[in-house]
Amino acid sequence: MSLPVTGSTSPEAVAAHEGAHGDAHGEHAHPSYLTDGTTIKSWLLTVDHKRIGVMFLFFVLLFFLVGGIYALLVRIELLTPGPTIMDAMAYNRAFTLHGVVMVFLFMIPAIPAVFGNFMLPLMVGAKDVAFPRLNLLSLYIFLTGASLAIWGMLHGGADTGWTFYTPYSTQTTTTLAPILFGVFITGFSSIVTGLNFIVTVHTMRAPGITWFKLPLFVWAIYATSIIQVLATPVIGLLLLLVIGENVFNFGMFDPARGGDPVLFQHLFWFYSHPAVYIMVLPTFGVMSEIVSAFSRKNIFGYRAVAYSSIGIAFVGFFAWGHHMFVSGQSTFDGAIFSVLSMLVGVFTAIKVFNWVGTVYRGAVDFKTPFAYFCGFIYFTVFGGMTGIAVATMSLDVSWHDTYFVVAHFHFIMVGGTVMGFLAALHYWFPKMFGKTYHDGWGLVSAALIILGFNFTFIPQFLLGNSGMPRRYYEYPARFQALHVASTAGATVLALGLVIVAIYLIHSLVAGKRAAANPWNSKGYEWMTASPPPTHNFVGPQPVYPEEPHFYVDPKKAEAPDAV
Repeated sequence: MSLPVTGSTSPEAVAAHEGAHGDAHGEHAHPSYLTDGTTIKSWLLTVDHKRIGVMFLFFVLLFFLVGGIYALLVRIELLTPGPTIMDAMAYNRAFTLHGVVMVFLFMIPAIPAVFGNFMLPLMVGAKDVAFPRLNLLSLYIFLTGASLAIWGMLHGGADTGWTFYTPYSTQTTTTLAPILFGVFITGFSSIVTGLNFIVTVHTMRAPGITWFKLPLFVWAIYATSIIQVLATPVIGLLLLLVIGENVFNFGMFDPARGGDPVLFQHLFWFYSHPAVYIMVLPTFGVMSEIVSAFSRKNIFGYRAVAYSSIGIAFVGFFAWGHHMFVSGQSTFDGAIFSVLSMLVGVFTAIKVFNWVGTVYRGAVDFKTPFAYFCGFIYFTVFGGMTGIAVATMSLDVSWHDTYFVVAHFHFIMVGGTVMGFLAALHYWFPKMFGKTYHDGWGLVSAALIILGFNFTFIPQFLLGNSGMPRRYYEYPARFQALHVASTAGATVLALGLVIVAIYLIHSLVAGKRAAANPWNSKGYEWMTASPPPTHNFVGPQPVYPEEPHFYVDPKKAEAPDAV
């Protein structure tokens, strides 16, 4: 029996029809992707983008746990001005492991590899990504690189920090090479995933989905993929050079032999500044979906939000120099990088303005995903304003290498990415697993996480402004109170995350079956059963007569009260 998904069929009707269809004919007629093969082999060799997304979810959550544990160890060590639970070398290794795992193994793949893999084909009406086997390969490349990096950390570790700055990284006696090579390998996974998404968006959109009918999450993933493909090779080659320098003593970054350590910084930040947007841009896409769905309104300024994603991706390539205001670059260069960095703030402000415009006079349904949206707006505005501050040369020179930069980095990158990841996880959990979760506990944990995050990093802004340098094992006693406050905040943050883990695991094991479209969302991905069937849709490819985020027909609305 085929599904007549044509004409003015609404997402709710289509999803309900598919759900009823599945119920009437049983799982054997059109099994969901979760039940279509239950052996380990069927998962390990799958080319289904949904299963690959779920496997990425499992591993990034594992690395999130590892990175989080090391963050807590670092915070516990800093409870006292002197040694607390570890020596200086162990401390250096702990914050390096925390940074490497969180940046390269959690934040970069978290949303693109998990939710991009699962949702993008559903959102463009495709049965899979353009290159399914390549998609599976990207998972195993990621796991290979991650395993090598973790092995290196457990067999000696590194003490350079996640930035691997030369000349120290070329001289350290710790086990740096396998960690660098592991990160180098994970970069290939990022490139392959980005290529797959770009080709999928260009070639596999269903009839009726024009560029300006693409969901904003797809726009965000598309912009992210461009950065992944263009910038990742630079960091890959740079890491190879550092390995060569560290192991074979090439002299590429050694001034004594004609090398230049500042060259490392140029190449590192040419990738790593755009990499900030690999982490944050997908979050922007998630929030665009959520704010529209839970405000019950069409997205305000669809084209402005879509263009601003591309704008951030473009300008992000020219802003790396603001990390190097104290490296000796000229004042003129610094001024140019300062202005370009502030342009990113303009594009981000366009998004925030349009999200707030979407909420304005909307019928807000305050569920857990929307709570994370509110947290995200706060972190983006607060962290974004501190970003404008550190993009100003005169201020950055004062705050450089202090805890102020650490707090800014965590507010905008970690806060933004974690808010987006948790928002996406709660919004799409019923779609991915067909189960509901306890929304009350969801709101409690969201409040703890948002408050804990503030309690952790606002003291660090104050520490940095008072002159506390980052990555220091010991510190003057006058900083202890703020360090204790920061550690207490980290404990609250961890408690919130533990609660999330408990109720989501309980939902997977014993949760109630979710409706096909529990949020009554107009997103394209909800135009199929939850969880989706193996090939995403039962019957012919759907037709999409309406735009995404289409809750009110502007032509029929009685402006302004009807909006």
